[in-house]
Formats: sequence, structure tokens, C-alpha cells
Amino acid sequence: MGISVDTFFLELNGQGTLQAQIQQMIAEGILSGRFHVGEKLPSSRKLASHLGVSRITVTLAYTELLANDYLTARGRSGYYVSENAPVPPKYTPIQRGTETVDWDKALARRFVDSDVLPKPWNWRDYTYPFIYGQADRTLFDHANWRLCAVRALGHKDFESLTRDYVDQDDPLLIEFIARHTLPRRGISARPEEILITLGAQNALWLASRILLTHNHTAVIEDPCYYALRSLLNHWDCAVVPIGVDKDGLPPEALPDETDVIFTTPSHQSPTTATMPITRRRQLLDRARDLDAMVVEDDYEFEMAFLGAPSPALKSMDRDGRVIYVGSFSKSLFPGLRLGYMVGSEPFIREARALRSLVLRHPPGHIQRTAAYFLSLGHYDAQIRRMSKELSKRRDAMDKAIDEYGLSVAGRGVMGGSSMWMSAPEHVDMSQLARSLQIQSVHIEPGAPFFAGPDRPQNFYRLGYSSIAPDRIAPGVKLIADAIQTQ
Repeated sequence: MGISVDTFFLELNGQGTLQAQIQQMIAEGILSGRFHVGEKLPSSRKLASHLGVSRITVTLAYTELLANDYLTARGRSGYYVSENAPVPPKYTPIQRGTETVDWDKALARRFVDSDVLPKPWNWRDYTYPFIYGQADRTLFDHANWRLCAVRALGHKDFESLTRDYVDQDDPLLIEFIARHTLPRRGISARPEEILITLGAQNALWLASRILLTHNHTAVIEDPCYYALRSLLNHWDCAVVPIGVDKDGLPPEALPDETDVIFTTPSHQSPTTATMPITRRRQLLDRARDLDAMVVEDDYEFEMAFLGAPSPALKSMDRDGRVIYVGSFSKSLFPGLRLGYMVGSEPFIREARALRSLVLRHPPGHIQRTAAYFLSLGHYDAQIRRMSKELSKRRDAMDKAIDEYGLSVAGRGVMGGSSMWMSAPEHVDMSQLARSLQIQSVHIEPGAPFFAGPDRPQNFYRLGYSSIAPDRIAPGVKLIADAIQTQ
């Protein structure tokens, strides 16, 4: 079997001569186990053309690898991975004694039973991946992100790469968020009122640790982001789920003992409901009457391709009681783990101190790379590209859902990247999701989003940010057929 020429590429800033780089590239492929004994290498002419180098450069690299027993030559047939090629030594772990720790006694807290929606590591191999919150490689501007990362590694940015910020953040990133990102949400904030976090989850953790104690009451939406509910359930505070309606969280349902309100007014998670301006004012009035704090998770506001997003709840806050949480995970890529929170200076001061006790600060190189990507206009260009494509996929979703008779429980009026769906009450979507995987269909069951033991099992979420438009209709048909057989 031959090794595809497409598996070979030269690094943009590779070290050493071209011949040395090619030798290293092939040797690493053999040592890592990617290239197997007996596999044929591409011809020197083909590899040279693919890499954009001279044929003699490839031939000299092959000859050197031949001399070192990495390769073997077979007449006029070409070069193959040698049977005598060096292999990495096998690791044999040291035998340990039997553990004697009683972990039932030693573990003071348990976290493994928390709700979670598993995302298959190989979801890209699914034919119909209706997965939420994952990056689409066809839409991400990888070239410019790489250039920004290389720039952030330069001598000029040596301090931002290597210094210990202690409890501070990259001033360029803070400046961009203050001058460009927040004004789009109607928010005005000074640098002292902004903190960079490791995504929205880290921001929610910081807020809950600072605002809640054992005698406090936290209100959450039901359904809501399952990780938030799990996080709060591990504190000693009381957690009160409040059912949402078509306009989000109803302020009149807040109990009198409420201390902190967690809400997603612009794009309710997971129902995608948008809270009207009138209700937002009512929520702030109710919070003022209760002397309660409000934590606003403003995720996915950039994906408002059907209309301008409503102003953030924070923009209407005159008391300083709203803590605003934003993230770049949905608009860039979730693996970035970069978000931010905005609040009054006394709160951010405490959040900064708490963060420094746990992780000090997000990596400086990541912050500076993001700052360049944002400030050079690449971020806005990517948002425009994503919005255009998501609009196309949303249209395909609407048509397919109507054609095959599925029921929509919530579709974002401004846009977004998912739809909240419902099946007949007798259908267990967790079980159905597992059976659909056999047909290479991935959907997300909705039960983990709900609180309490008697969770409805018939809801599910369909994300469309990572599925090609031409696969949406066939995938929706498979889902509809599966539901009809229940």
C-alpha cells in the first residue's frame, strides 16, 4: 500500500535545509507509527512537485534515509519503509503494589455524576452531525489565525508570551473588548471592570463562588445549561429552577429569598427564546426589589443573522447588579477556552483575586493571538462568513423540518446555530439518539437540560453549525423516520 502524497507538508517556518526537513518529516512518520513497514513512499518526482521543491532535494533525502535503514529500495519500483527501520522503545510500566486507599472515605466531594452531554471524539466522521458548539473547519480562518499566532511569537511580543501576568490580562485584548465588543452590546466598561476567563464556564464558576454562600439562594432557568446547574448543585446554596416560557425567564416567578439570578436573556439555553425588552426591564426591577444580583450569559449574540440582536441586559443596568459573561468559544472555536466577564470594579477585583488563586491567568500567548485576530479585522470577517453560511443552513433546516413533519419547540428569532425540538411525549430521545448513531446521525437529547427527577425525555437539540447544507434534509428524514417508529 502506498503512502498518500497529501500526508506530507513542509512547515511554514521549518528549521534546517529543505532536505533535512523532508528527512525529519519521513523519519517522524515512521517513528510515530503512521508509516508502516513495507509501505511505499511517493516517487521523488511526485513528492517534489507536491512540496514545491527540486527533485534532487527529495532524492538526496531518500538516499540519506536509505543509508540509515529507514527506507529500502526495490529495483525500479521505488522506496519503501524498511523492515529494519528504527522503532521507539516499548514502555514497560513499573509494577506497583496494591492500593490501600479507601476512596469512598477519602473523596470529600463527588463530581462524576454531574449531567453532561457527551460529544463523540469522531463526530466529524458522522454523515449527519447535528452537533452543537463545535467548529466547522470549512468556515474557520485558519490561515490568518496561524499568522496571528506566529506574530504573537515574535520578538516584539516576547513579554506577552513569557511574562507572568500574576492577576492581570493582555492589555491589547482588554482594550479591544472594551472599545469594540462591548459597545456592540450597548455596554460601557473600563479596563478595571473586565476580566479574561477560560471560557464562559470559568466565568460562571468565579461568579458563583463570589456571590453565593450556604445561606444564599440561586435561581436558574429550567431548562438551562446543564453544566451551570451541576456547578451550583455542588455549592452549599439553595438552587431553585424556574420554568421558562416563550419569552424566557418570568420575573414574577422569582421567589422572595432570591440572591442571585442566572439567565440567558438574549438567546435562552437551550430553547433559544429571546427575552423582550419589556420583560428585561421587569427582571431588573424585580432584582432591585429583591436586592439580588444577576449573572447574564450572553452566549452566541454574534450569530444574529436574522436581525439585530437585542441590547444586553447589562446595557440596561443602572445599579451595577448585572454581571455580564461573554465568550469567543462559539464564534471562534471551543478549544480556545477564552471568555470574559464584565462587572463593577469591586466585583471584578474579587474575581481577579480568586482567579489568580486557581490558574493565575489564561496563557499570554493565547490572549495576544486572539487580540491580533480581533484587532486586524479577521474576527469580523469570520463572523460575516459564518452568519451567511448559518443563514443558508437555517433555511435548509426550516424546509426539511416542515417537509418531514418534525415539531420545533424553539427557534431563535435572531438566528443562532441550533433548534430546540420536541417529539411526542412517549418518545425517549436519549434512547433514540443512541440508535440513530448506527445510521451515522448525531443528535443531542434534551433531558440533561432539565432539573429534577421527572425530566421530560422527548426534547432534543439539533445543531446545524457543523453539518453541510446538502446533508441536512436526508439527516432530518432519518430522524423523522426513527421518531415515527416509536
